[in-house]
Amino acid sequence: MYFDDLPVGFVHETPAVTLSEEEIIEFAKKYDPQPFHTDPQAAAESIYGGIIASGFQTLIVAFDLILNSNVWRDASMGSPGLDEVRWKLPVRPGDAIRVRMTVTKSEPSKSRPDRGRTTIFYEILNQKDEVVSTYYAIQLLKRQA
Repeated sequence: MYFDDLPVGFVHETPAVTLSEEEIIEFAKKYDPQPFHTDPQAAAESIYGGIIASGFQTLIVAFDLILNSNVWRDASMGSPGLDEVRWKLPVRPGDAIRVRMTVTKSEPSKSRPDRGRTTIFYEILNQKDEVVSTYYAIQLLKRQA
């Protein structure tokens, strides 16, 4: 889909993916080595009561889900950034997370007619329909010729 295919109010939801304890620990050992992500015993004694996924892993998995759903992947020209990233609930081993995206703003470029700027609100949900994380992203998207 291209810029013009994603009007304000457009909603898309991805399929879910389940995170295993092994995946969570492996990611955290490399990128976020805090004990509540990497050590089951330390995590059990933490405020979380067990292993939880790194928030960064949650975002990466969500990004992968969105890319693989091919909503805007072919039109992507990158992103200048994310806003208001929030981790609301921990993601635990065995949780199945999915992403719901909602287009909140859409502006065609005034200086470059081949593209537009789309703001998307992302909600990452678990299998209980609880929102575990939210963020806004600005996508630079190609327009169809």
